Amino acid sequence: MMRGAWQVFTKELRDALRDRRTLLMVLLSSVALGPLLLVALSMLVAEFEARAEARDVYAVGLDTAPTLRNFIERQAWTVHAAPADHAEALVQRRFEHPVLVVPASFEADLAAGIAPELLLVSSSANQRAEGSAGSVAALLNAFSQEQASLRLVLRGVPPSALQAVTVQRRDLADARARAAQFTKLLPFFILMAVVYGALSAALDTTAGERERGSLEPLLMTPLPRAALVLGKWGAVAVMGMGVAVLACFGFLPGQWLLRSEALSALFQFGWREAALFLALLLPVAALVAALLMAVAIRSRSFKEAQASATVVVLAVSLLPMVTALQTGGAQPWQLWVPALAQITLMQRVLEGEALGAFDLLLPLAVAVVATVLCLASVTRQLRMAAWK
Repeated sequence: MMRGAWQVFTKELRDALRDRRTLLMVLLSSVALGPLLLVALSMLVAEFEARAEARDVYAVGLDTAPTLRNFIERQAWTVHAAPADHAEALVQRRFEHPVLVVPASFEADLAAGIAPELLLVSSSANQRAEGSAGSVAALLNAFSQEQASLRLVLRGVPPSALQAVTVQRRDLADARARAAQFTKLLPFFILMAVVYGALSAALDTTAGERERGSLEPLLMTPLPRAALVLGKWGAVAVMGMGVAVLACFGFLPGQWLLRSEALSALFQFGWREAALFLALLLPVAALVAALLMAVAIRSRSFKEAQASATVVVLAVSLLPMVTALQTGGAQPWQLWVPALAQITLMQRVLEGEALGAFDLLLPLAVAVVATVLCLASVTRQLRMAAWK
C-alpha cells in the first residue's frame, strides 16, 4: 500500500508544481510574508516613536497667555497656530494634533489666584491626535505644578509639603514580552499563510479532479483507497508545510529590514524560535490539508468546494481571535483546540516563555487524531463514489 501511496504522492506533487501561477503566488506570499510584516510593524513603531519625540503644541489664543507660552518654550516645545477649522478637521481626521484653547482671561485669572480653565480639543476616534493628547496634557500639568510651587515658595511653604508620598513604577515585563505587544499578529498571519498554501492543492486534487473527470479512472484502479488518500493528502500537506518552512525562516533575514531601533532591539527571532514555530505549525498544516480534502471531496464542482472551503478558512481565522478578546491569560482548554493552540503557543514563544513537553505534545496529539478522522472520512467518500 505504501508503494502505491508514494506513486500517487509523486504524481499529485508534480501536478501541483506544474501550476506555476498558483505556485508563484504561494511562494511569494510565504517568502515575502515575514519581511513585509516586519517592515510594516517597524514603520508603525517608528511613526509612534517620532510622534512621542515630537514636541509641538498647536494652540488657539496662546498669545494672550505669555506666562504659559514662556513655560512651553522653556520645555523645548514649539508652538504652532492651530487652523481655524480644527474641530471639523479633527473629526474628519484631516488634522492629527490636539489643539490647546486658551481663554482671553488667562493671565488675569492666573494673577488673581483663580485657576484658569484650559481646553484641550481632540477626538477619541482620531487615534493620531489622541496619541499626542497625553503628552500635551502632561505638559500642562507640569505648568500647573510649577505655578503651585511658586505660590507656596512665596508664602514660605516648601513645595514638598504637598507631596505626601512618592510613587515609583516597576515594569516586570522583559524586553521580549514588550516586543510581543507589537508582534502578536505575526503568528496569525503565518497560520493563515499555511492554510492558503494548502487550499489550492486540496481543492484541485479532490473537487478539481472530479470536475475534470480524472478522479473516476483513479478509482477504477486496483490501488487501495487508503493508499490513494494518503498519496493525495501527502502532496497537499507538503505544500502547506513548505509554506510554513518558508514563512518561519523568512523572519530571520526579515529582521535586517527593521526601521525602528527600539523594535529591532526588542524583537529576537532566531533559529530556536523558528524551530519551535515549525514544531507547532507542521502538525496543523497536516490537519488543515486533511480537513480541506474532507470538505472538498463532498462537493460536486470546484466552485462548490471553494464555497465550502471558505467556511473552513473563516473558522481558522476566527479561532485565534479568542486570544485577542480575552482579558486574562491563556486558558488550559485552548491547547485542545487546533489553530487556537498554535496561536497561543507561538505567542508564548515570541514572549520568550519556555514550552514544556506537554505544551508541544497535546496539540500534536489532537492534530494527529483529527487528521486521521478527516482522512478516514475522505477514504469513505471515495469508496462510496467507487460503488456508485
